[in-house]
Amino acid sequence: MSSTHFFPHSSSRLRAVFQALLVTFLWSLSWVLIKAGLEEIPALTFAGLRYVLAFLCLLPLVVRSRHLKAIRGLTGADWLRLTSLGLVWYTLTQGAQFLALDRLPATTTSLILSFSPVVVALLGIAFLAEQPRRAQWVGMAVYLVGAAIFLYPVNLPAQQVVGLGIAVLGLLANAGAAVLGRAVNRSGVLSPLVVTVVSMGIGSLVLLATGLATQGMPVLSPSSWAIVGWLAVVNTAFAFTLWNLTLRTLSATESSVINNTMLIQIAVLAWVFLDESLSPTEVTGLVLAAFGVLLVQVRRLRRWSS
Repeated sequence: MSSTHFFPHSSSRLRAVFQALLVTFLWSLSWVLIKAGLEEIPALTFAGLRYVLAFLCLLPLVVRSRHLKAIRGLTGADWLRLTSLGLVWYTLTQGAQFLALDRLPATTTSLILSFSPVVVALLGIAFLAEQPRRAQWVGMAVYLVGAAIFLYPVNLPAQQVVGLGIAVLGLLANAGAAVLGRAVNRSGVLSPLVVTVVSMGIGSLVLLATGLATQGMPVLSPSSWAIVGWLAVVNTAFAFTLWNLTLRTLSATESSVINNTMLIQIAVLAWVFLDESLSPTEVTGLVLAAFGVLLVQVRRLRRWSS
C-alpha cells in the first residue's frame, strides 16, 4: 500500500485518518486507566460499571422511531443471537480482560488478546467455510514467533500464570464474539448501533451483576469514579461513535492498519505511565507479532471487500 493511497490529499479522508488514530489512542489509554482503577475497584465490578454507564450513554441514540421499530420487530432468534453476542463479547471478553489486567502487565495482556484475528481466521475455516490464504498462514506463523520471542523465557509467578489462563479465555471469547458479531451484522437487517446497544445492555448488566455478587461494590474515591466515567463516556461511547463515523470514509483495510497500531501504542503508554519497561528482545517480539496480525487482517479484509 503506497503512502499516496493511504494518505490521499482529500481533506475528509485525512481527517478520518486522524480521527481513527485518536480513537485507537483512547482505546490504548484505556489499558492504563484500567490498571490504575484496579488498585481500588474489583475487576468484574469495574468492567460492569464501565459498560453499563456506556450503555446508558448510547441508549438515547436508539430512542428514535426507526431504531425502536427495529427493536420491536426483533424475533426470538434475533434476541437469542444478540443475547449470545452480549454475553460473549461483554460479559466474558471484557470481564476476562479486566481480570487478566489485574494479574498481568498491560503489554503482555495486549499481546495475547491481539491474537484474536488469527483465532477468528481459524474459526472461519470451521464455521464460515473461509480458507486462509498463504499470506494469512505466514502472518499466523510470524505472530507466534514474535509472541514466543516476547514471552521467552517463560518464568512467571503463580498469579501471572493464572492471568495468562484468563487472558487466553478472553482471547477465545473475543474471537467467538467476532464470529457471532459477523453472523448478526451480515444480514443487514439491524443497524450496527442497535446491535451494539442491545448486546452491550444485556452483556454489561450481567457483567455488573456478576461483579456485585462475587466482588461487591467498594466505596469509590472521586478519582476512581472519574476513571470509570472517562472510560464509559469518552473511551467507549464517544470513541465508538467516532470510529463508526470514520468507517464511512476509510476502507476496511485502512481501518485495520490503524487499529493494529494499538499493540504498539499500549506498550508505549504502559512504559510511560505504568513503568512497564521492555527489553530490545521484547520490542522485537512485539513488532513481529503486530506485523503478523496485520498480515492476517489485511488479507482477510481485502477478500471480504472484494
